[in-house]
Amino acid sequence: MAGGTLYVVATPIGNLGDITLRALEVLKSVPLVAAEDTRLTRRLWARYEIETRLVSFHAQSPPARLEQLLRHLEGGLDLALVTDAGTPLVSDPGGDLVSAWTERGGRVVPVPGASAVLAALVASGLPSAHFAFEGFLTRRGKERRQRLERICADERTTVLFEAPGRAAGTLADLAATCGPTRAAAMCRELTKLHEDTWRGTLAELAARAAAEAPRGEVTIVVAGADAAAASEPSVDIETGRREVDRLVGEGMSRSSAAREVAGRTGLPRRELFKPG
Repeated sequence: MAGGTLYVVATPIGNLGDITLRALEVLKSVPLVAAEDTRLTRRLWARYEIETRLVSFHAQSPPARLEQLLRHLEGGLDLALVTDAGTPLVSDPGGDLVSAWTERGGRVVPVPGASAVLAALVASGLPSAHFAFEGFLTRRGKERRQRLERICADERTTVLFEAPGRAAGTLADLAATCGPTRAAAMCRELTKLHEDTWRGTLAELAARAAAEAPRGEVTIVVAGADAAAASEPSVDIETGRREVDRLVGEGMSRSSAAREVAGRTGLPRRELFKPG
């Protein structure tokens, strides 16, 4: 169909110097840019003297905003889509707009750039030839358990995002599911002034994150099952359940006791929860 082009433009994940020349060309040439948070995007505008009009478009935008952007494109005008950092649609909003425009036969052009997924993967020191991206895990419930179990069984390296305040809990859950000795890395503030990468076992990273809460955006990288083949549970399940019972007898909740023993032994937490 005739209409404008929708450009899906990657922006820096931290360091504003990571914008590409092509991205700048597109952002300066289109008549309108839809941004997740216009206040954050204006920092990029100020740095590179971009004068293109901005309009907000995020996960909580009303349906009328989506229709407004589609009418803009149907009128033959180009549009660029950006998020606060990185590539739109990769654990970021924008999917509804891209899907709706492609369903109408519109043209969508990706403009690639900085990626927290790839930056963390290559900084982790873990195998990078084959990897899986999990985005953000759900906070609780059956879906979270199932996704943790899939990560545990996957032979590929897995990359996931997490909020800094939940990093310690997620690392502990990964240690309980995948075993405490599974190799991992946690990257924070990628490309920024205080960029840092912690490397070690899941148990070590969980303990460090609990004692030293990370700040800024967090990306976790977990070794695949093949790389962790030597990480066998240190005790059998019955011994582990008896240890859980002992901790419960000392006043700890069964859930907390099962989590602690799983982290120490590599035994599955769900099995440890059952009385010995």
